[in-house]
Amino acid sequence: MKQSIFTIVRNKALTDVVYKMVLEGDTSAITNCGQFVDLRLPEKYLRRPISVCDYDEKTLTLIYKVVGSGTEIMSTLEVGAKLDVLTGLGNGYDTSLSGDRPLLVGGGVGVPPMYNLCKKLIQQGKHPQVVLGFNVASEIFLAEEFKALGAEVHIATADGSVGTQGFVTDVIKNLEYTYFYSCGPMPMFKAMENVMATSGQYSFEERMGCGFGACMGCTIQTKSGYKRVCKDGPVFFREEVFG
Repeated sequence: MKQSIFTIVRNKALTDVVYKMVLEGDTSAITNCGQFVDLRLPEKYLRRPISVCDYDEKTLTLIYKVVGSGTEIMSTLEVGAKLDVLTGLGNGYDTSLSGDRPLLVGGGVGVPPMYNLCKKLIQQGKHPQVVLGFNVASEIFLAEEFKALGAEVHIATADGSVGTQGFVTDVIKNLEYTYFYSCGPMPMFKAMENVMATSGQYSFEERMGCGFGACMGCTIQTKSGYKRVCKDGPVFFREEVFG
C-alpha cells in the first residue's frame, strides 16, 4: 500500500451515471489486475474504494457509478484537481490458472476491473471471452474497448435492447471456456454458481470502512472462516466461498 497525491487529467461521463476518471501520479504500488484504490474526497471522512480499470507507469484509470454523495462529489471534480490516493490495495486476480480460453464476466460496475485483466491475458497469448451484463442499452460502457483489445464480447441486457435478453448466465450457459473470472454483486455470483462449468475467481463488492484490513467492516463468510474483502480479497477462489 502506498499513499500518493494524484492529479486529475480527465473526468467525463460515459453514461448518465457512469464516469471515467484518469489520474496522473505514482502507480508503482499497483502490481496486479483486480486491485483497488482508496480516495480521500472533499468533505468526506471515510475514503471511497474504487476498482482499478486500467493503469500504466504514470496514469490510473477509474470508472465509477454515481450512487451516493461521495461519487457525486467525484463527478464534479475538475481537471487539475489533486486527490490523496491509497494504491496497491487488495490481492487481484491469479492469471496463471486461466487456460487458453478464459471467460471474463462483469455485471454493471463490476465491468471495469475486467478491462485490465483482459489486456493482461491477451498479452500472455490467451484468447478471452468477455460477458457484460447491463439492464438497458443506455447503461452499456467499455464494450467497444474490449473489442479493440481483441476479445470476443457478449452482452446481456435485462430488457433485450442489446445482445441476449436476460442475464449474464443466459450467455454463459452457451459458451465453452477453460476458466472464469468475475466481478459484480452477490446475486449475480449466486446465479452464476448454477451454470459455471469450471473453477474460477470472484471479486467481491463490499462496503469498506478503512480499505486495508483494520476495521473488519467488510468481512464475508468463507469455507475457512471470516475473511476481509479489502485485505484477504477482493478476489476469492470459487471453491473458497461456494465450494
